[in-house]
Amino acid sequence: MFDDITDVPGIRVGHDTNLEAGTGCTVVLCDTPAVGGVDVRGGAPATRETDLLDPLCMVDEVHGVLLTGGSAFGLDAASGVVRYLDERGIGYDAGVARVPIVPAAAIFDLPFGSATIRPDSDSGYRACEQADTATGPIEQGTIGGGTGATVGKMLGPDFAMKGGLGSASQELLGGIVVGAIVLVNALGDIIDPQTQHVLAGTQNAAGKNPARSNPFGNTTIAVIATNATLTKAEASKVAQMAHDGMAHVIRPAHTMFDGDTIFTLALGDRTSAIQHDTATAAQTVSIIGAAAANTLARAIVKAVRQAHTLHNIPAASSLR
Repeated sequence: MFDDITDVPGIRVGHDTNLEAGTGCTVVLCDTPAVGGVDVRGGAPATRETDLLDPLCMVDEVHGVLLTGGSAFGLDAASGVVRYLDERGIGYDAGVARVPIVPAAAIFDLPFGSATIRPDSDSGYRACEQADTATGPIEQGTIGGGTGATVGKMLGPDFAMKGGLGSASQELLGGIVVGAIVLVNALGDIIDPQTQHVLAGTQNAAGKNPARSNPFGNTTIAVIATNATLTKAEASKVAQMAHDGMAHVIRPAHTMFDGDTIFTLALGDRTSAIQHDTATAAQTVSIIGAAAANTLARAIVKAVRQAHTLHNIPAASSLR
């Protein structure tokens, strides 16, 4: 196992990175249609197709998820993912066409690098192509959608440090695998859960004159994947519980200036699903949700530890 989300069978990940512009996107593709769920906690989300994941809505399959930079502009990259899947006949069978279902979320990275160059449809398409050829563990840190991510912006962007992209996985009893991938672009600081020390966060402002803080530049977004069989409601519950992982290592989390959003993809075989009683199903969902929170917390820590300095924004690795 690679200790990343591709340890979940049927999950592939691809990146498109623009280091000069300080932005990019990351796609999570499903080899078989997944049951999707979502939970949005932050007060400033930039998202696409989240309503479709509501258990009250009809469509119950997802073919990929896009995590992108570029704020709302970057959501255009999802159309490239849709185009890529459409060319391969992948999508929800609507009779006259197969419609790819690709929820997406974006981080605000416009102040970092270039505010006018953002991920577009071609970026999303290239990320899919990269997912098709990728082998081995996922590259993490300053890559894909995490390229322009920063953390620790309580005093404004001049005192921030590099965030990034991280991924982790965990295998449970019974062969269930839970994986997480995350773009860490938080207003708050990232805390080492073992030592409770700040790994990456607001730089020391002693002797400096911080400008008036501009907090509109945040959001941590993630995908949880599992090979378990879940309903849409159960998948959304796992996403809800996974937010505990953010709160465990990001302080503060879920502010009005963060668009914190978590998707869940469940790739278990629905045709051979064993019908459990309510208590057994609730126990399974709770175990997966708890594992998702722990795995996401580890992925967040990995994101900042593996990031590197870019555009004069220091990374935790440069301060060791």
